[in-house]
Amino acid sequence: MSKSAKKAVFVCQQCGREALKWLGRCPDCQQWNTFVETVVTPAASARPLSPLEPPRERSRVTLQDADRSPLPIAEFNRVLGGGIVSGSLALISGDPGIGKSTLLLQAAAAMAGDKSTVIYITGEETLHQIKLRAERLGLDGEGLFLLAETDLEIIQHQIEQLSPRLVVIDSIQTVSSPELEAAPGSITQVRECTLKLMRQAKLSNVPVFIAGHVTKDGSIAGPRVLEHIVDVVLYLEGEPFSAYRLLRCIKNRFGSTNEVGIFEMKEKGLIEVSNPSLAFLSQRGRDAIVQMSRLVEQFLDVLDYHFVGWAV
Repeated sequence: MSKSAKKAVFVCQQCGREALKWLGRCPDCQQWNTFVETVVTPAASARPLSPLEPPRERSRVTLQDADRSPLPIAEFNRVLGGGIVSGSLALISGDPGIGKSTLLLQAAAAMAGDKSTVIYITGEETLHQIKLRAERLGLDGEGLFLLAETDLEIIQHQIEQLSPRLVVIDSIQTVSSPELEAAPGSITQVRECTLKLMRQAKLSNVPVFIAGHVTKDGSIAGPRVLEHIVDVVLYLEGEPFSAYRLLRCIKNRFGSTNEVGIFEMKEKGLIEVSNPSLAFLSQRGRDAIVQMSRLVEQFLDVLDYHFVGWAV
């Protein structure tokens, strides 16, 4: 394609707003210095104008179109509303090191253990690194296919070849389309790759899980873009120096957003907490004891200071 057919626009890396010139502050999200110059390649004009599915009357749509595949992980399963909906696109996000990859690898291995094909695609690790982590977690590799790739076209081709029961992509910021000249991780790449994965999930009726990074203020990179595209948005949260993790759902087109899953990070990965009340009460008791001991130490220091002063 000739250079004249391409055009350069400035895209906000937070909300995706496009502008013909650079702006210091985005008029939509009010963020400063977020506009980055991006070269846009116009799509081909000749393409078949066919929808994902032909229009059907509501009474003729069968319930099989929204079948759920229950996960063996009860806490994860409950937050999703009873299982993974076929053809859905789910986003799980959280701070670095919080356990997103661990939870997704555990879920993928659990689904593959049911004599099903599951593909785990990573753009941040090698196959040997994933195998080491799977062995540490004690996960069985039967039915779980690993792919270290960042090219979206290759990823989509492998998904078509395997026809898996579940697809996991870790993470969406590392995936890029060769049709776009924008850098991987930019709002243009993230948006277009997510849209193409969503279309493939709907066409093949295969559920897709994608992991997303968060920005410094704790929001998903490109939040207004990703959260509006995907069907489910999950956050994995945890306090510093605490082994407990909370899986919270803030968007779910197929269920409630009032459920919270509770896990504890151990040597074998994220373990479900069967009795959250007892776990948090015991943690609260330990914190109270530590705080009381510190108060006693401070009180003794004050007494010692006054005693020394009186003796002098």
